[in-house]
Amino acid sequence: MSEPIRAQTLFQALQAILQLCWIGGLAGAERVLQATDDTTPIRLGRPDWLQPPPLQILGIEEWHFLQTLEPSARNALIHRLLSPPVVAVLVCGSMTPAEALKESADAAETALWYTPALPGAALEQLHEYQRRCGPALVIHGELLEVFGLGVLITGASGTGKSELALELVSRGHRLIADDTPQLQRVAPNVLEGTCPAALRDFLEVRGLGILNIRRMFGDSAIKRNKRIRLIIHLERAEDMYLPAEQRLHGARASRTLLDVAIPQLSLPIAPGRNLAVLVECAVRDHIQRLGGYHADFELNDRLQQEMNGSCA
Repeated sequence: MSEPIRAQTLFQALQAILQLCWIGGLAGAERVLQATDDTTPIRLGRPDWLQPPPLQILGIEEWHFLQTLEPSARNALIHRLLSPPVVAVLVCGSMTPAEALKESADAAETALWYTPALPGAALEQLHEYQRRCGPALVIHGELLEVFGLGVLITGASGTGKSELALELVSRGHRLIADDTPQLQRVAPNVLEGTCPAALRDFLEVRGLGILNIRRMFGDSAIKRNKRIRLIIHLERAEDMYLPAEQRLHGARASRTLLDVAIPQLSLPIAPGRNLAVLVECAVRDHIQRLGGYHADFELNDRLQQEMNGSCA
């Protein structure tokens, strides 16, 4: 991000999409929603009276709630709704709340916008804007959804990443991006991968050339984006040193991309190895680990019990 995101910047970016109208608080147009050196996404959401985000979404439900309060309590919450650190309030669906809040927004110099869209649709567009503005990285590899998990396959050129991606797709998994997936940090610990628009649906396989995966396997073989939960790194067996202790636990490490640590598993490639099956098993095992089960730990426990029993 080269420049801070100000209220005016966000309004102009989404004005046509959400049919935004600037109702009040025009003096707050230059207030900053996100600083230049801040790499975390803009905090936004439905009204939070205790820790209000800089951008608050006000729907008809919240407005009806305010109307049920005594005037003094209602005025206190409205004052908090429009006070720093709040920079902008987006009223969704009904114009009535926007008109009622205009005078207070002018006094607080807090941008007050209105959209006819419902809160869910407005939040979707705001999150899409965040993805476009967030820190991004293009990496060499294949990005797929395997058993519902976002898996990034990396490795040196010629290690068979594209062939592996094609075999996984043929086994019912889904392709997100071939060769140059674009990674974006959409939350402090969440890395999401997408495909550049021009390359979407395509996969290049040496000897076959360019394949249109959507036309070959159908719409279900393609997914637009996915959170990355695991990195599978392919490495030639002759180039990979595997210490004896890693035979039990696997060649596991952690790789940091855009300040997000992602678990990484290195797989040696050699003639005769079925990499698609290995990747599927690696993903199943990772899902179990996320749930707290570790097969290597259980084996250690069993062996320890056997040794204790022998010594007794």
